Amino acid sequence: MSEKMEVDLTGVKQSKGVWLVKVPKYLSQQWDKAAEKGEVGKIAIGKKQGKTEVCFSLSDELIALDAVGENDASLEVPKDHPFTMHPVGGQTMAVFSHSNTDEISLEGMVVHRAECRPVVTDSYMKLKKLQIKESIKPQRLSQQLERAVTTIFKPVANHDFNMEYEKKKKTEGKMVRAERQLVLDMLFSAFEKHQYYNIKALVDITKQPVTYLKEIMREIGTYNSKGVHKSTWELKPEYRHYQSDEEEMQTT
Repeated sequence: MSEKMEVDLTGVKQSKGVWLVKVPKYLSQQWDKAAEKGEVGKIAIGKKQGKTEVCFSLSDELIALDAVGENDASLEVPKDHPFTMHPVGGQTMAVFSHSNTDEISLEGMVVHRAECRPVVTDSYMKLKKLQIKESIKPQRLSQQLERAVTTIFKPVANHDFNMEYEKKKKTEGKMVRAERQLVLDMLFSAFEKHQYYNIKALVDITKQPVTYLKEIMREIGTYNSKGVHKSTWELKPEYRHYQSDEEEMQTT
């Protein structure tokens, strides 16, 4: 029988409300570089046309990205990250903390859900290209041996990783789902070249199952059901690095 652990419920007594915010991976990595009691950034909350707007600004000391290569020495992560607010709905969610002494405490109840998204700039697009470049690097490299290998290996009919892969293919179909972030990177890279894609073209580019791909596209894209670009997808305004025809007409 597992040991029973006590939970500190002070957060309930104090009626503490907390925000549950999803942040990009690179942003959390930059936060880890901050000093123990250092400032990671500031949150600005304001109103525009009666609507609440929230934006997180990263501290200037954390904008610089660690250089991966000689050409990446000046690469910076985006500074401003507007929040996309989501309703909590009928869900009851709470945030717990786990101390070094194995004490579990209830920090508060979730009163707001949000997603922290970067402002799309040239610097951000360079960052995405770097992430894609790193993700497609081969995990294994061939190497020429100077002398013959004398170790004797017992041949097997099939290796464990091959059997696991084949099993996954049977359960999920011919196309195996890739990591969500990798699929997003491939999609953003594709939409840098063209504004509109039909779902078949996106499947060919990402090699992902249609249902999985549509699930991701509903989050970042808009489906055109009529007009000149009928039956195609395009990115939502907050993800674009270009202006749509309609936006261009409004600005001229």
